[in-house]
Amino acid sequence: MTGQPVGGVAVKAFPVARSEARLLVPALMFIALVVAAVASLGTPLITSVATSFHVSLGSAQWTLTVALLSGAVATPVLGRLGAGPHRRATILATLAVVVAGSALTVLPLPFAWLLAGRAAQGVGLGLTALMMGVARDHLPEERSAAVIALISVVSIIGAGVGYPLAALLAELGGVRAAYGLGLVVTAAALLTAWRSMPEAPEGRSAHVDVAGAVVLAAALLLVLFLAGERNLWSRHLAVAAGLAVVAVVLLCVWAVIELRSTTPLVDVRAVRHPAVAGANLAMFVGGIGMYLLLTLITRYAQTPHGAGYGFGLTTFVAGLVLIPFSVLGFVAGKLTPRVRTRIADPLLLAGSAVVAGGGFALFAAVRSDLAELFAAMGVLGFGVGGFSAAMPGVILAVTPKSETSSAMSFNYVVRSVGYSLGSAIGGLILAAGTGPGHLFPDDSAYTTAALVGIGAMAITTLTSLALACRRSSETNP
Repeated sequence: MTGQPVGGVAVKAFPVARSEARLLVPALMFIALVVAAVASLGTPLITSVATSFHVSLGSAQWTLTVALLSGAVATPVLGRLGAGPHRRATILATLAVVVAGSALTVLPLPFAWLLAGRAAQGVGLGLTALMMGVARDHLPEERSAAVIALISVVSIIGAGVGYPLAALLAELGGVRAAYGLGLVVTAAALLTAWRSMPEAPEGRSAHVDVAGAVVLAAALLLVLFLAGERNLWSRHLAVAAGLAVVAVVLLCVWAVIELRSTTPLVDVRAVRHPAVAGANLAMFVGGIGMYLLLTLITRYAQTPHGAGYGFGLTTFVAGLVLIPFSVLGFVAGKLTPRVRTRIADPLLLAGSAVVAGGGFALFAAVRSDLAELFAAMGVLGFGVGGFSAAMPGVILAVTPKSETSSAMSFNYVVRSVGYSLGSAIGGLILAAGTGPGHLFPDDSAYTTAALVGIGAMAITTLTSLALACRRSSETNP
């Protein structure tokens, strides 16, 4: 079986045997689920961290932000390394870093060490694209498409799996016990990878563009910092705007570096392909909307009754609201490969965005009963699951097999930035809806945020429909 030529050399791919494939597929799923769940552990533990380490909530928030940041920076680097001959070693080394970081979060060390451990855990987010590359290289084409779709889905629903478990452990044994969950599952993922990950096909090479990686890291640092520091926008708008301009300039410089490099970190020319560019735009805007609703519903569920709304749920019980999101997201991921035989991927993206928008509409219209929150999360999960499962098909349809990890890694960077902005936008809207002297925002602020989310999903739908129209015109000139 011959893959895409790289540097004029035919690349040989080596599909694994059927018995090995049965072991490989669950291993790929498990690793993708673990790294996503562990990176999201910071979400339900922010308050516990602030209390346990005697730091402000803003400082504790960095236990989540630093994981997103390190993941966004590591993803394109790992994607490039994963495109080369040392993909197995890259996967194992990365998981070893994640395990070491997990150990730091459990040991009785100062807060700075906890942040270092969370940064190391976040590096694992870059493995999702590598799991897709392994599937595309070592599974039959039809089987690999379905597996890649599910990998994309579990990388998102991992948050719904990790959130309630971490919250329960935090209530029972404290924040160290909750992070202990991360140590156990990451160690299991490392053992799984060591037992099951095959070597990359022969004939490939990969060089990391160090200059591009440094510039991209600086730009992403500014973007995620601005997304996380909401007070900066409200109190020092000029400073925030100036830093935003610097971030844009750095991204432009990075693009120029990549275009001139013979071994770019990300093939920007490929990213400029209309299908890839449109898919990444849809992922960016859709990511903003998807994470916005996740933030809204969990916060709404924990708001005490004294605010005039909300249910006053504990962190663990509020985390259970994410279960419909995870379950229906997985169901949509399983159904999508079957539907793809009849409906083109861009149309699936558009339809899924409409479904996700329905989750926003449901939350905006009815949220006086807990069952309505479960319903809204279920609808969102089904839409997000379908969207995530269809996304790789749009990008990989115009991507050489050897560039699978690199192309998908860029898409995950876009997704990470979109998620961070979605969380920040939700926080800013709720902050603006909080009256002077009030601890909680007005109920109408949640409606406003939901309407913003509906707008984001509408843009995502229109972008996906434009992709579908372009593909239709190309196939039927």
